[in-house]
Amino acid sequence: MSRREKLTWLAAGLALVGTLAVLALYFFGSVTPPRQLSARENTETGSRPLGRLRPLSTNGPLRVSTANPRYFADRDGKVVYLVGSHTWTNLQDGGGKYPPPPFDYAAYLNFLDKLNHNFFRLWMWEQPRWSMETADDNYWIDPLPFARTGPGMAADGQPKFDLTKFNEAYFERMRERTLLAKQRGFYVSVMLFNGWSVRKGVPGFRLNNPWRSHPFNVANNVNGINGDPDGDNSGEESHRLIVPAVTALQEAYVRKVIDTVGDLDNVLYEISNESEGPSWQWQYHIINFIKQYQNTRPLQHPVGMTFEWPGGENKDLFASPADWISPNGSVRERPVADGRKVILADTDHFCGKCGNRAWVWKSFLMGENPIFMDGYDGSAYGQGATTFRVDAPVWASLRANMGYTLAYASRVKLADMRPRPDLASTGYALADARAGGEYIVYLARGGSAVVDLSGTPGALEVEWLNPSSGYVVKGEDATGAGVRAFSPPFTGDAVLYLRSRATR
Repeated sequence: MSRREKLTWLAAGLALVGTLAVLALYFFGSVTPPRQLSARENTETGSRPLGRLRPLSTNGPLRVSTANPRYFADRDGKVVYLVGSHTWTNLQDGGGKYPPPPFDYAAYLNFLDKLNHNFFRLWMWEQPRWSMETADDNYWIDPLPFARTGPGMAADGQPKFDLTKFNEAYFERMRERTLLAKQRGFYVSVMLFNGWSVRKGVPGFRLNNPWRSHPFNVANNVNGINGDPDGDNSGEESHRLIVPAVTALQEAYVRKVIDTVGDLDNVLYEISNESEGPSWQWQYHIINFIKQYQNTRPLQHPVGMTFEWPGGENKDLFASPADWISPNGSVRERPVADGRKVILADTDHFCGKCGNRAWVWKSFLMGENPIFMDGYDGSAYGQGATTFRVDAPVWASLRANMGYTLAYASRVKLADMRPRPDLASTGYALADARAGGEYIVYLARGGSAVVDLSGTPGALEVEWLNPSSGYVVKGEDATGAGVRAFSPPFTGDAVLYLRSRATR
């Protein structure tokens, strides 16, 4: 029997004893079952809000931490944990008319700031009109990277693209929004390409064909560039190394992006959102191209590769030259991060708009950096605007708890923390299990947790976070150098934080 199994059996026994005791007292009239405390009661009983612990400025460029390669490190070598919500129209405007209504970027940054987040993906779309996510012809994206000069009209009814000329308004907006994010303390992943822009459909998403309006569709540019050499009215070939003229244009665009934001310290790059499985060689090429071009500049920024869909495999991400990845998998259970890559665990590549606060804590304690594909205010056209409620309790709690994880990541010495599911009966622990160490344990089902503190002698401070309220309460000190049981002073899921009083 493994150490974790022994701890689990011990925790189950303690929980059973505790439950029987509470039930006995309840039925004999001595106590009532525990309940969640209100904010007023929390204050009166000595609990307090967790509070905000987020740097208000960035200190990049980020690089993979040598002390703990599950995370990035800043300019001074301090480990940086990334967490946050992202939404589809935070760079380009999108909507059901042309021009699409403007996105309120200032309100979006305020939204993230209040939640204590520190990261988001800056989305881009390659096509100006039509989407696999809606059959509506009135789906528009603006601005785009290439200038629309004509002569002649493209399939979307606007002037054709000249692929030798850039639309400066697009790059000015990219720089402005990245700079505003920097000034508010947010790191930003600048998305370069989008797999959802180049194909006519996949199972479950055949509502419209964005390739019809794509700049690399030969009908839409004045340069004779054809990103669909097999003529099937779908442009997956443009995300492969099949058409050298297309690759050369993409390289010129990537250089322009780096020239635009590469001097800012809060930048990361993402090659593409969910390009199909066979795109992996093209993505490797673009990663290496970015790194080579960055070597000629003062700052080098992390480059990321996110899951290829459909037909992708996580092994392509781990084998890539990328600094960070966003794999596919179950939102419920995945292996702990082993440090081969920095993992930004994105619900977008698990199941879209999904997850809950339990997922946030499990991801954090597995050594990942969790990020949420957020429907936000529901304004993104074709993205479930009529069904997504920004204030739904599950999303509000998920976002809030991402901020709580950042607060704890900022308090602990994250460089020394490792995923240690074997140390807690609950199976979720991030710990520095040495003398002077600290532990964060998640109790997804409440009840009790048994924690192996054998490696940390002496007294440890005990703190409980109630994830449903954001309030913390101090517990009585615990003694290390052994196996100890802990029970939260409230019902429901709980977070246990243990910190040695002996500092190293």
